Amino acid sequence: MYVDRNFTVGKVSDMLFGSFIEHLGRAVYTGIYEPGHPEANERGFRKDVIDLIRELNVSIVRYPGGNFVSGYNWEDGVGPMDKRPKKLDLAWRSLEPNEFGTNEFIEWCKLVGAEPRMSINLGTRGIDEARNFVEYCNHPAGSYYSDLRRNHGYEKPHSIKVWCLGNEMDGPWQIGHKTAKEYARLAEETAKVMKIVDPGIELVACGSSNWHMPTFGEWEATVLEHTYDYVEYVSLHTYYDNVEDDIENFLAKSLDMDSYIKSTIAICDYIKGCKKSNKTIDISFDEWNVWFHSREKDKEVAPWTIAPPLLEDIYTFEDALLVGLMLITLLKHANRVKIACLAQLVNVIAPIMTRKGGGAWRQTIFYPFMHASNYGRGVVLQPIISTDTYDTKDFSAVPYLDAIPVFNDEKDEITVFAVNRAQSKMDLECELRGFEGYSVLEHIVLENSDLKAVNTETNPFNVKPHSGGGARIEGDKVSAELSPLSWNVIRLGKG
Repeated sequence: MYVDRNFTVGKVSDMLFGSFIEHLGRAVYTGIYEPGHPEANERGFRKDVIDLIRELNVSIVRYPGGNFVSGYNWEDGVGPMDKRPKKLDLAWRSLEPNEFGTNEFIEWCKLVGAEPRMSINLGTRGIDEARNFVEYCNHPAGSYYSDLRRNHGYEKPHSIKVWCLGNEMDGPWQIGHKTAKEYARLAEETAKVMKIVDPGIELVACGSSNWHMPTFGEWEATVLEHTYDYVEYVSLHTYYDNVEDDIENFLAKSLDMDSYIKSTIAICDYIKGCKKSNKTIDISFDEWNVWFHSREKDKEVAPWTIAPPLLEDIYTFEDALLVGLMLITLLKHANRVKIACLAQLVNVIAPIMTRKGGGAWRQTIFYPFMHASNYGRGVVLQPIISTDTYDTKDFSAVPYLDAIPVFNDEKDEITVFAVNRAQSKMDLECELRGFEGYSVLEHIVLENSDLKAVNTETNPFNVKPHSGGGARIEGDKVSAELSPLSWNVIRLGKG
């Protein structure tokens, strides 16, 4: 790998290391919020979970959905707790008690050190609900909804900057599913009124639910034709699985993510050209993860209960490798992917698991995200990589080595994130140009002889990283032996 200080991709946005909390399964109730738990604070927030989220250094959290938001009335989740209604959540066939709502979410975000990111309901509701919601959250005082917030005990505005214009509105499964033209017109008019209430907010228009949807491309173009002047981002969602138990094909799926990003950027820039605009639309990768383990088990869950165990995937070591590859892919596009949310954060396809009344522990996918979030901030450098490749059922010319370097000018550190897709050891040589006087601070390795190894409450460190990697530097060359099928974080510092 060749790295030159003068050749960069772009600055990493802090919002690239976001996550997602939806009123789905046990993400909220018995996840981040469990009054009466031994670790709960006076507001019912689990402190053991807060500590783990702080380790992840999550920058922004999307809320309250997801599919849930398309049937949600935000007014149900504010005000006196004893007056909040229990409602049927049609998206996940659950009973929503509304004990946790907007103001609780804002308080919790402050505790975990993350910025709040709010979604609005463009399924069953629309313009009127959106303008009132922004007024409630962001207007200082003197109007009905801002004074309502103050009456609820929140004198200062929440100042939520990023707002999503609905969720997956192209999906037939979505409550209030719309055609591209129907959604585009609603999103355009909703965006207008939201920015009248607060001109400083940033808006995310719904892109396709995934790029294999039959309307992908046409959907994005239609939506952006209407909303281009009023939004800053278009959303992408993707999940991958290994149902065929083919490790080589599974680890190649980050190439699909890369193509998805490139295709969406091309559509954004096509509309930019058509409009002769100086404005560039960036990417918000709202949802991304591995998801498939819980599908059969979810069919057994009884409907209309509070916080049923849904989408509780137990992640393996091989899942952590793909999550690492997906993080590398996001960093490769740091010039255009400005927001990304690992979906989700606790219990529901999540890096953190809890037991009701019990403990909290890190899943295997916790570690690559933690490393990227803590060491991947700065400027992404453009590498030239020479590596052998392989072919799979779905992909050709898959590189055995996937890697990306990030330079943190403030700390004067370079971090190389690398995944060895090969089932044998790999010798990595990295030539650094323009970086003199650096030494190896640490070589972190996540490896395991069992691809299906998992972490549990009773064995929480079955899969965990170590700092025993042997990376070394001589002059301007870094050499390292990468273990078979491994995630590597090579940290270099000055002096």
